[in-house]
Amino acid sequence: MPPRAIDLVLWDVMDTLVADPFRHVMPAFFGLSLRALLEVKSSTAWVTFERGEIDEATYFATAFRDGRTFDGPGFREAMLAGASWLPGMEALLEGLGDADGRRPPMVALSNYPVWFEDLDARLGLSRCLDARWVSYRTSWRKPAPEAYLGPARAYGVDPSRCLFIDDREENVAAARALGMAGERFEEAASLARVLARYGLSVPETASPR
Repeated sequence: MPPRAIDLVLWDVMDTLVADPFRHVMPAFFGLSLRALLEVKSSTAWVTFERGEIDEATYFATAFRDGRTFDGPGFREAMLAGASWLPGMEALLEGLGDADGRRPPMVALSNYPVWFEDLDARLGLSRCLDARWVSYRTSWRKPAPEAYLGPARAYGVDPSRCLFIDDREENVAAARALGMAGERFEEAASLARVLARYGLSVPETASPR
């Protein structure tokens, strides 16, 4: 028996559905080690961009503490080109359902800037997800409570009947603190077994390898 009935599934995107290109694309693009990059990049510009408080041009102008200039459009393209579905996750989302083939609504709950639109267009996330609740549109970033409560409220679902899946423990813990079921993502095969406990399963033809 599932631990609770689930009426809404909230999915983190980066490093849960899609491989986050930050750690391998961004340092390589700027010709820096990850450590050196973290020392010179702004500590606030990306977060502000994710919340939709600044536009792309402003992000490019403020991305580094020393104000250095760079090929902004080229960087955006490199980041988008470096993103891909994680193994098994596209098939898992496409095939997810209960014993009768039904599934609860599934929502992207992501901290990401407006580039999410391009990411969606490239990878077809909207084919597998019913809605997006992304920080650039809502201004709320996980683990802020409203980031989770907003989509639950929009769907008229009590938090206790929501399932949240994310690769970061702090985000999962924040969902649990609100009464949601929370599961930490590791890889597709183990997630399929976790989802089965909630009465959701992946058809054999779509089982992640």
